[in-house]
Order: sequence, then structure tokens, then C-alpha cells
Amino acid sequence: MSKSLLTHLLVPVATGEDARTTCDALEPYLEGVERVTAVHVIEKAGGAMDKAPLEKRQEDAADFLAIVESELAERVAVDTQTVYGADVADALFDAATDAKADAIAIRARGGSRIVQLLAGNTTSKLVTDPVVPVVSLPHPNQ
Repeated sequence: MSKSLLTHLLVPVATGEDARTTCDALEPYLEGVERVTAVHVIEKAGGAMDKAPLEKRQEDAADFLAIVESELAERVAVDTQTVYGADVADALFDAATDAKADAIAIRARGGSRIVQLLAGNTTSKLVTDPVVPVVSLPHPNQ
């Protein structure tokens, strides 16, 4: 039996809906995957006012990550982490390196080009100069 090239994936999740959609997109590709590390990044504003109180964002992160665990735990080992950083892409690369993940599996999120430009487009940052391989998952039902 041959071993899969990607046995440990880091999977970022931003919201509860994103967690569900990402799990649906990942489901068909779990054969050979032994572990999924689900990560939610709490963005630190870097001196500016944060978007919401830290405790609330930590509670939300726990809820988002619990969705991944409930959706995938019967098929694969699941670890969950909440990480903090001013740059989401850098925080994900650091988390992937620390977890010794083989790749980051992302599901690109929508939004117009101007929204992506203004938001810094984390997806673009992930794929232009990756520290580990980045796998783009198709949208479910496509």
C-alpha cells in the first residue's frame, strides 16, 4: 500500500459557515490523509482597535473549530488551534510549520477584486510565496 503524499493538512477556517463549507470541500479528498489541523486566526490590529473583544473572538474560534472536529473526526484525526497574528497568511504558515503539516488546504472565499485588494487578500498571499505547499479545494457541488 502506498502512502499518500499529503497525510497531514492544515485547514484554516474563518467562520462557522466557512468551517462547514471547507469540510464539505475537503471530504472527497480525505483518503490517505491521517490528520487535519484546523486553525482559526484571530487578527490582532497591530496597535489599532480590535474588531471585537478578545474573549468573544476566542469563543467564536472555539465554536468554528468544533464544527470541523464534529464534521471530520470520524474519518481522520483532528487537531484544533487558535492562533493570533497581524497577518493571517503569516500566522497560517507559522501554524503549518509548527504542526509539521504537509500542506495548507484552503477553500478560496468569494468577494470582488476590490474587496480582496482592500482586505489584503489572504488567499493571494498564501499562493504567491508559500512556505509549505498550498492546495486549493474546489467549492462543493461544482
